[in-house]
Amino acid sequence: MIEQLTKADPILGKVLQEVKVIQPESTGSVFHDLMSCVIEQQIHYRSTKKTFQKLLEKAGISIVTPQNFSALEKAGLGDLKLSERKFETIENVLNAFQKEEPNWEQLTDQEVRKFFKEIKGIGVWMVDMLLLYTLGRKDIFPVDDYHLKKAMVALYGLDPKVRLAAEMKNIAKAWTPNSSLAVLSLLEWKKNNK
Repeated sequence: MIEQLTKADPILGKVLQEVKVIQPESTGSVFHDLMSCVIEQQIHYRSTKKTFQKLLEKAGISIVTPQNFSALEKAGLGDLKLSERKFETIENVLNAFQKEEPNWEQLTDQEVRKFFKEIKGIGVWMVDMLLLYTLGRKDIFPVDDYHLKKAMVALYGLDPKVRLAAEMKNIAKAWTPNSSLAVLSLLEWKKNNK
């Protein structure tokens, strides 16, 4: 994997020598991590605000599910300064998951994307985060991730104002089928080079 990425992209190869990538431990709960994304705009273990974590502690739960979600509401979800739109998204997610949660392991990346496309308020970035962090898929490239953009602009000398997404995608073509490792390495590099 590392050998393939190093041969395909020498810049990434140097990063891979510099950083130690540790796949974040997944909660294994798509619903939990999705709620974290909606509330904080981050998967909870990447967040510095810890709003979601504090709410969980107040509710006395470690993993939020559609069944125990009312505990989160009682703990003060309504008191958070979330937009009306975010509250609508939370409602949409709850409705979708109360119908029937798919067996995520049996779904392809495209099938996961299709499931979330039906939920108003869930964008491509959130789905990418779930695929990358929660489901641990191997070939995910979240082109809309703010930190990934910053890392790639710095390392590859990209112009953030000119065709940035297209340039990033062009570079990332060489990373397939191991894009996730490349992305996690670049994010770790950025964290170490603030």
